[in-house]
Parts: sequence; structure tokens; C-alpha cells
Amino acid sequence: MLIEIGDKIIAADLFKKKFVCDLVACKGACCVDGDAGAPLTKEEVIAISGHLDEIRPFMNKEGIDAVSEFGVSTIDQDGEAVTTLVENKACAFVFYNASNMAFCAIEAAYRAGRIENLKPISCALYPIRVKKFNDFIAIQYDEWSICKSACTHGELLGIPVYKFLKPSLIRAFGEAFFRELEIVEQEVKNIPE
Repeated sequence: MLIEIGDKIIAADLFKKKFVCDLVACKGACCVDGDAGAPLTKEEVIAISGHLDEIRPFMNKEGIDAVSEFGVSTIDQDGEAVTTLVENKACAFVFYNASNMAFCAIEAAYRAGRIENLKPISCALYPIRVKKFNDFIAIQYDEWSICKSACTHGELLGIPVYKFLKPSLIRAFGEAFFRELEIVEQEVKNIPE
């Protein structure tokens, strides 16, 4: 089932599926696994490049070397900009804590007050994926096996995907859009499976 709000087509899974990241279980695998880096807008490439001096202190050596060689982004097989990877695995902006848990250097620079929030919106919205078309924007839930513990955690807490991602959805689409999602959730709850 799809829901339409303005120029956005939203998958009902955002309301029906439950999700809360479980970093203890997955250790940030979404930043390490996959077939390409995180999708980036042109504006994000420019902003991250312009603040690299503030981000670099939070990066590990391999990430710094990859960005020095290839830049903050590369082009994937679809011709889209994505974050540079280290040896075709982890995002160049990943660093690890003592428990080998992956964290984002861009987000760490933001939390330390060095930069504005420049974490790629594709990362901030995950497991939601956004695809822009000429006449509309598709907003879908991306189910990935590495997030199984997040689904279990979300079920236990009863938190739908869209509510878990409230700050990121507001950052991407605004407060009014999020209020519309809250109204739609009530309608979706009344539709039989």
C-alpha cells in the first residue's frame, strides 16, 4: 500500500514495520557493509568537502587516506555520488570505538560542535530510502538482513520506522510533513492487513 502526501509517495511499511537501531548487536554494520557508499546530494559533497578540516580529526587513517586519494565522494554504478569507501568496504568517514563499533566522523564533528549537521541525509534516514523522480518523491522502507536486531528491538518497543526517524524526517522534509505522517499512521492502523 502506498500513501500520497503532496508530491511524496510513502510506503505503508514506514507505519507498519517497527525499527529501533541496536548498535550493540549490529555494531554499525550499515556503515561498513553494502555495495557502495552512502548516497550524497551535490550540496552534501560540497559541504562535506568544505568542512573536511573539522571532520578529519575524527576519521581513522584509512579513511583519511581514501579521501585524500579519491575525494569525499565517488560515482556508483547508477552514476550517483556516494561516500568514498575504504578498500570497497567501510565508508571513509567510519571510525571505530574500543568495542569495534562503527561511528560516523561527520556526526562526531557535529556533536563536538565543530560543524553544522552535515551527516548525509541518506544515512540519517536509514532504513528509509528516498528516490526523487520528475513529478514525485518515493519514500520507502529498505529491509536489510543486518538490521534484523533493529526490527526485533523496534517490535519490543512498539516504535514504527517513521517515529524512530522523526528528527531526520523533519530535517529532510519539515515539521508539517511529519505531522501529516502522524495523521496517516492513525488511518493506516485502521486498515486490515
